[in-house]
Amino acid sequence: MDDHGDLRKFITELAVVHGKVVLSSGREADWYVDLRRVTLHHAAAPLVGRVLLDLTADWQFDAVGGLTLGADPVAVSMLHAGAAKQRRLDAFVVRKAEKTHGLQRRIEGPDVVGRRVLAVEDTSTTGSSVLTAVEALQEAGAEVVGVAVIVDRGAGDAVRAAGLPYRAAYTLADLGLVA
Repeated sequence: MDDHGDLRKFITELAVVHGKVVLSSGREADWYVDLRRVTLHHAAAPLVGRVLLDLTADWQFDAVGGLTLGADPVAVSMLHAGAAKQRRLDAFVVRKAEKTHGLQRRIEGPDVVGRRVLAVEDTSTTGSSVLTAVEALQEAGAEVVGVAVIVDRGAGDAVRAAGLPYRAAYTLADLGLVA
């Protein structure tokens, strides 16, 4: 199998949890895709980085990140996958609110001002988390080249409506799930 197929196997075996859950969007579902079980897994995390770098190979960006917490391990996996290929790729973390002490930064890590950045998320249903990150990045002076997620639960239309290219490594259909 290839990286894409291997990662799909990890997702279906480790991350898909069946049972009633309330999503961050407020919607109810009969199953949940807990991608932290994959993005923080010793064997799956490197695949996350490689698959998302392949997914966005034709986009030009030099930093990657998104709204904490879902985006953090995705960005770090991409940073390490990039380093393995001699690609200079920084990661950043967008806080949900500006820090009230220290340097009072909303975006942590290397500065994003004037840089081409990729906004990422593990999974997205409405797009609200990743679009919150995009707004903070644009306010900070970054150029957001697009949005990429591991699993799309339906956010594509909202992200594209905001004027951004959107890609997902997997759809719900790819995972054998129905919305």
